[in-house]
Amino acid sequence: MSTWTVEDVRALGAVTDLPTAAAVLGIGRSTAYALAAAGDFPVPVLRVGRRYRVAVAYLLAIVDPAGPCDLTGGRSEASMETIRPPVRRHG
Repeated sequence: MSTWTVEDVRALGAVTDLPTAAAVLGIGRSTAYALAAAGDFPVPVLRVGRRYRVAVAYLLAIVDPAGPCDLTGGRSEASMETIRPPVRRHG
């Protein structure tokens, strides 16, 4: 997919994988994994086992900054500043 629309991103559901999030943001797969490993990916990333997951709400905030922050299509009082990034646990 060359250009991601808001509807395309919303159709991903609540969470997506790192390569898909990277594609939405226009980042290459290898670069995405390097950024995630360094903690420098443009949106918060959650590591689940050996996999990375990204909340689609963060991608929507970038693709449609004036749009709602929830996935239901309704306006939300929450902003990206009030959504907490995932807690990273080491060990």
